[in-house]
Amino acid sequence: KDAMMEAADAGIKLIVCITEGVPTLDVVEAYSYIRRKGANLIGPNCPGLISPGKSLVGIMPTMIFSEGSTGVISRSGTLTYEVVYNLTAKGMGQSTAVGVGGDPVVGLYYRELLEMFENDPETDSIALIGEIGGDAEERAAEYIRDHVTKPVAVFIAGQQAPPGKQMGHAGAIISSGSGTAAEKIAAFEAVGVPVAKEPSQIPDLLKRSR
Repeated sequence: KDAMMEAADAGIKLIVCITEGVPTLDVVEAYSYIRRKGANLIGPNCPGLISPGKSLVGIMPTMIFSEGSTGVISRSGTLTYEVVYNLTAKGMGQSTAVGVGGDPVVGLYYRELLEMFENDPETDSIALIGEIGGDAEERAAEYIRDHVTKPVAVFIAGQQAPPGKQMGHAGAIISSGSGTAAEKIAAFEAVGVPVAKEPSQIPDLLKRSR
């Protein structure tokens, strides 16, 4: 918490926290402070972000990335890498890839990043990787419907997850019958966004949407 707040005090405008296990209330306090300072936070518990050929802030494996025009947003680090590997293999380089983090409370999330990619002249399509828990994906679907004109393809992890069991991330838990993969998939399909059954299908879905 202190490191994030000190970075904001130092005038850093984009703060990336890859650390796992930061207490939720500490993140709430730090993020509120960071925003008051006019800065943005990515993470915590994230792999960071990369613009291939330009900049890496975090721990992403650079060898699987290639320069291009597909933006990537993901709650899962390893699924980011799987999707990016498949994009690169299909000749679809990436403009920027962002791992938002898997905790219940994080900084920049789908809606803010979708807006950034929509306004980014170097991005012409977007791959979004979600997972069970919360309603961020459902809200992202609404935002895409109302504000995003570029092609988007989605993969939702945790389609076989049982209710009440945490799956990998602290944020990946289905509670009170909500936050299921089926609900999230239905939300995207309702607004015309194609949903992949496997991460490897993302490149072809994006190509067909262009």
